Amino acid sequence: MFKRLCIIFIISLFGFQPAQAALKVVLLQDAVLEQRAKDLSLELRCLVCQNQSIESSDADLAIDLKILVREQIMQGKTDFEIKQFLVDRYGEFVLLKPLFSSQNSFLWLTPIVFLALAFLSAYIYFRNMNKAQKDTADDQ
Repeated sequence: MFKRLCIIFIISLFGFQPAQAALKVVLLQDAVLEQRAKDLSLELRCLVCQNQSIESSDADLAIDLKILVREQIMQGKTDFEIKQFLVDRYGEFVLLKPLFSSQNSFLWLTPIVFLALAFLSAYIYFRNMNKAQKDTADDQ
């Protein structure tokens, strides 16, 4: 009996942690500003979870970033200024969709180059295949 009470106590103790963490973020009074904060939070990466936005993460750092975003919005900063502040602080990895710059242009252009090479290879392959079929048809 005592063992069951201890297990229930431990489960209830740890089970309420996410609910307590979510209470730290104070929603903005203005619905437009709150929606802007949520939209901006969907564009920022949780540095703990890595492939999750801070809006959908319950990590402590994500909660701190949500609070920081709301504070910056209340100070009247634009979305670009808020993103730039976070990039300066945490690096470009904090953005779920990285900006196009000379430093990461290789990452943006590589898929286009590979796609062009694939189309070129397919064109050359099918052209040579048609030539070979035409040559065998002419030989017969």
